[in-house]
Amino acid sequence: MRLVVGYPPGGPNDLLARIVAPKLAALLKQAVIVENRPGSNSEIAAGLVAKANPDGYTLLFASSGAISISPGLGRQLPYDARTDFAPVSIVGSGPMLLVVKPDLPASSPAELIALAKARPGKLNGASAGSGSSPHLALELFRAMAKLDFVHVPYRGAGPAFADLVAGQVDFYFGGLPTALPQVRAGKLRALAVTSTTRSGIAPEIPTLNEVALPGYDASIWYGIFAPVGTPPGVVARLHAAVTEATRDPDVRRHFATHGADPLESPRDDFVRFIAQDIDKWTRVVRDAGIKVE
Repeated sequence: MRLVVGYPPGGPNDLLARIVAPKLAALLKQAVIVENRPGSNSEIAAGLVAKANPDGYTLLFASSGAISISPGLGRQLPYDARTDFAPVSIVGSGPMLLVVKPDLPASSPAELIALAKARPGKLNGASAGSGSSPHLALELFRAMAKLDFVHVPYRGAGPAFADLVAGQVDFYFGGLPTALPQVRAGKLRALAVTSTTRSGIAPEIPTLNEVALPGYDASIWYGIFAPVGTPPGVVARLHAAVTEATRDPDVRRHFATHGADPLESPRDDFVRFIAQDIDKWTRVVRDAGIKVE
């Protein structure tokens, strides 16, 4: 079996796939090989799996970017996220972390919102690029708090973090495993996580949902998908195996080290969730007027 990942080795998608793969192999009594097909925010990998033989031997390990966000960005994709896949199972999710430069006079989300309202158009919110998950988290924050600030897109998280630490931009929504060490080293200040529940590895940090913006949720979720047309019995067997794998104590412990919480749900709930998530981020893109070439 191939578990196709749309990012290079070493990133969150790859690492989580490599945690799950050995457990799936043991449960299914079948070798499971993680295959990296990076490029275009996982869209190349998703297109490959969408066109694969629907026999259950080629699966996609994807995050919300390729499935929920990309369809709303107006680009021509090599797949249709709504119709080209048989969703197998959600695997887990991880929040982003709202961080600010150390000298910004805001120690809570409420203080950041008040500061932005007092200085309309003056604060700078960085992102890892237009249409990226951090950008969409930023735009959801803007819309729900009714703020006016400047979006500064970067080519990836690294440059955005570097300029934030250097004080060139004011705030950023970054991946928890990358942002948290900067916070604990005193280089950045953490205000909130973007999930609806607190993170297991940083329970002291509140959620935006609980302290400032009820209903705010910009978690990055991860799931496994088969090509549409995969026999229902095969999909059901795969779902059962993924669910059992995510309950494994070793999997849960390793997920936590990468800032992710294992999740499970009935398959029908996952299918409904995906449809709702695509609609949600399509609205955010439309309302923010995001254009991505």
